[in-house]
Amino acid sequence: MLAWTLFVSVCAAANGQQPKQIVEQAVRTELAADAADHSLWLDYEIDRKPANSVVQWVAQTRMGELDRVLQQNGRRLTLAEQRSRMDAFIHSSSAQAKQRQGSQHDDRQATQMLNMLPNAFIWTEVRRDASSTYLHFRPDPNFSPPTWESRVFAAMEGDMQVDNAHHRIVSLRGRLIHDVKFAWGLLGDLYAGGTFNVERRQLAPGIWEITETHIHIQGHALIFKSISDQEDDVKSKFQELPENITLQQAEERLMAEP
Repeated sequence: MLAWTLFVSVCAAANGQQPKQIVEQAVRTELAADAADHSLWLDYEIDRKPANSVVQWVAQTRMGELDRVLQQNGRRLTLAEQRSRMDAFIHSSSAQAKQRQGSQHDDRQATQMLNMLPNAFIWTEVRRDASSTYLHFRPDPNFSPPTWESRVFAAMEGDMQVDNAHHRIVSLRGRLIHDVKFAWGLLGDLYAGGTFNVERRQLAPGIWEITETHIHIQGHALIFKSISDQEDDVKSKFQELPENITLQQAEERLMAEP
């Protein structure tokens, strides 16, 4: 009987993790992979926002991302306009620095949100198949969000898909389950029912990228000036770029795309 009990305990430990442990392992994997990933990519992006919708090719370089805008708000840009915009960025160190500063801010926020995942929510396993584990999350009433931005995140309920083989987050979907007020509404209100959806896929061994982002949140908040609350962004046609590609080389590579 003792041997059987030990056998069952070992099997349970080997074959199953608690939902929170699955999330913790996924977060550790994501942070480690992000720190180790130095790859650069080119992609085709359709980004729709109420005030600024673009269709463009995007190339990553060490100096920043270079955008070849094909269409803006439904208007097709001429080849001369496309190149002119890229040239303006290439020859503006201040524009490059501003973009890098924004990217670093976004990276810090993403890291903060990832670290919050295990403790901000109560996790339950919905189902599991050969490739993925599907988890449901709801706010943990004992969690205190450390920042105003995280208050929105911690007011979400939704689902997450985790890849079993690589412990990577495949998708994260949430819905704002109650209104969020900032400074009693003086700095903004976000209304219950708003949604977000992030989809990711593996581009190469160990390298995962966001391929779709859908955000639809009603309300207004002064602290979110840099974040669109109505956006549908889809990326495709990924191609890996040389690690030492320059902005000038990226421009020629982008202009070679259809």
